[in-house]
Amino acid sequence: MFNHELDNDYERVQNDGLYPATSSRTKDKRHRYTSAGGAFRQQKWKSSISIKTKMPPCDFVPEKYESYPYERMQKIREQNIAPSLRTYYKKPLLLHQGHMQWLFDHEGQRYLDLFAGIVTVSVGHCHPKVTMATQKQLARLWHTTNIYMYPAIHEYAEKLTSLFPDPLKVVYLTNSGSEANDLAMFMARLHTRNFDIISLRGGYHGGSPYTLGLTSLTHYKHGVANGFGCTTTMLPDVFRGPWGGSHCRDSPVQTVRKCSCTEVACLAKDQYIEQFKDTLNTSVPKTVAGFIAEPIQGVNGAVQYPRNFLKEAYQLIREKGGLCISDEVQTGFGRTGSHFWGFQTHGVVPDIVTLAKGIGNGFPMAAVVTTKEIASSLAENLHFNTFGGNPLACVVGAAVLDAIEEDGLQKNSEDVGTYMLLELAKLRDKFEIIGDVRGKGLMIGVEMVTDKDNRHPLPAEEISQIWEDCKDMGVLIGRGGLYSQTFRIKPPMCITKSDVDFAVEVFCTALQRHVERAAAK
Repeated sequence: MFNHELDNDYERVQNDGLYPATSSRTKDKRHRYTSAGGAFRQQKWKSSISIKTKMPPCDFVPEKYESYPYERMQKIREQNIAPSLRTYYKKPLLLHQGHMQWLFDHEGQRYLDLFAGIVTVSVGHCHPKVTMATQKQLARLWHTTNIYMYPAIHEYAEKLTSLFPDPLKVVYLTNSGSEANDLAMFMARLHTRNFDIISLRGGYHGGSPYTLGLTSLTHYKHGVANGFGCTTTMLPDVFRGPWGGSHCRDSPVQTVRKCSCTEVACLAKDQYIEQFKDTLNTSVPKTVAGFIAEPIQGVNGAVQYPRNFLKEAYQLIREKGGLCISDEVQTGFGRTGSHFWGFQTHGVVPDIVTLAKGIGNGFPMAAVVTTKEIASSLAENLHFNTFGGNPLACVVGAAVLDAIEEDGLQKNSEDVGTYMLLELAKLRDKFEIIGDVRGKGLMIGVEMVTDKDNRHPLPAEEISQIWEDCKDMGVLIGRGGLYSQTFRIKPPMCITKSDVDFAVEVFCTALQRHVERAAAK
């Protein structure tokens, strides 16, 4: 009954642009909901839920869908596409077209994309400037390699590296984030003549056999040998870890946990640094090749570290002869708002930076940016990349940088991201199942729990229903975390405050429906 009503509501939404009231299911009452992991505190809820916020207008009209029927697509998926390439949702979306922050399915239904192709669409789906530059280059020269000179790679290399502080002025262009991190590991080992590399638990740095040693999330691990020379250390997570509280992280929203830290002295940071020192003293040789970390963990659900943790960790690594690698695959290109690169928010300058995803707004490209001295280590023998830095990729990358600047997207990320974080924090105060709201700019995580005291992850089936409800009401969000307990909100950076109002109200409605279902049990 619930799903049927939701589907009917959704049809009216697309026709009228307004979310109607859901039928009343339960009378107002005070209740307590218990599960294996904990209990909701008693709260009073309205039984009839209505959404008054319209889906923001969009004057773009998608083309008519003329490919295979949905059922045939499903059959091809089952028979011809590798099963490891999983789809989202019980009934996967068949997407047909995109425009800026919007996606359209094969039936013409419109969705607000808050996941951006897994944090990849930086300036907007089919951004006109990027599309025009791509089309122009397609008619000129698709491909040649680095054995020749061509304008695009030189123009782009100069433009990209101008955005980095000294001495990070040399770029090696690749095709994916896994490939970039793979190359960064290789460079660190070649340059230092050491082997061991340290990463943080909960980090995701790629799925290739080499980078799987750095990735520290169980569901990405396969039962094959990987990780030789890679050591993980404790994640300094101020919400779920043993230390941290209300003064620890660089975010407009702090945790609800209390701690003895102050705004000028983070004791949680000191505790996590002691754990980091313990790893250096017990688990690796006296010298190491490097340390890699995301400025904000992406796949693990926008996890942030205590202020100054990375600064002290970098110093300890360099004392061990290692290089510091910043994985900016998700945090780069202005997404954090206050700075163009995530590492800048920590007051550090790494030795190597890896880029991907938003670098090409969805075009397959990536990069490793480092110093001339470190890059020269790779030149001792032949190292070649057929497609990395091809003319088309470089033109796309340059157009993305232009769009970020001309559209003011870094500032938009800061303004709209802060607004969204504060609005989501209001929902955290209202709903017992929201344990944490965190992030910076348009890199946001909402961690779901059974209750705020024990912080046990909300059961997967309950999170899935909230997630499905959001999709059915026109909002697409991601999921992450060790238990897939965190909603990941990382939209195209062109999103507006009106979009945020709509998305937050949809999310609130999905949460209220969850409460109603729990009360009806």
